[in-house]
Amino acid sequence: YFLYRFIEEAESAFICDGADVTTANAVGKLLRISVIITAVLTILQTLGVSISGVLAFGGVGGIAVGFAAKDLLANFFGGLMIYLDRPFAVGDWIRSPDREIEGTVEHIGWRLTIIRTFDYRPLYVPNSVFATIALENPSRMLNRRIYETIGLRYDDVAKVQTIVDDVKQMLQEHPEIDTSKTLMVNFNAFGPSSLDFFIYTFTRTTNWIDYHGIKEQVLLKVYEIIDKHGGEIAFPTQTLYIEPEPQP
Repeated sequence: YFLYRFIEEAESAFICDGADVTTANAVGKLLRISVIITAVLTILQTLGVSISGVLAFGGVGGIAVGFAAKDLLANFFGGLMIYLDRPFAVGDWIRSPDREIEGTVEHIGWRLTIIRTFDYRPLYVPNSVFATIALENPSRMLNRRIYETIGLRYDDVAKVQTIVDDVKQMLQEHPEIDTSKTLMVNFNAFGPSSLDFFIYTFTRTTNWIDYHGIKEQVLLKVYEIIDKHGGEIAFPTQTLYIEPEPQP
């Protein structure tokens, strides 16, 4: 009992000292299981029960239990792979393109993982699921991308190059844009009712709220540049030509 409590206290101390929560929990669980198994075997030996017989029975019984509880074992080994491979940790935002799984990891257990969705619903996912799906971990991204297409009127065709150059310069001088990453501003297409150019760049921050604030600044500055040059942002339009009726 005292050794079991010591492991729990040591686990809490390591977490308080800044150790990885997922790793500390995994090591703590393995040590506690080892203590329990050792204690049970010691008690059985003290009571005069043959340990070799118990181990032999455990081998045969383990096969039967394995067939009966294959899903439980699959979840157990799935949890073990999460602890070893560490595709995500407690507090990470994860999502899967294969399943409707997205949210923040709250707890990683041996059987299932608890994910809190963005509308604050708890999602309980068996660990074996993670061995069969693709998983994204946006929490570990290095930058966030801004990718927008903006359309100008066909009346502004003579101003497109100047506007594109000024927008690119604005992004290069923006303190929150990571200029070491790909930065592109180019005229892209003759649209049905607009001359389209695109912005492709990355922010320094990965914080979701800060990113949207920076993106808002960039888009408003783009509008200011367009307005400064006398241009306008296009919207879908159609021109209808009506032929005059022939005179009788």
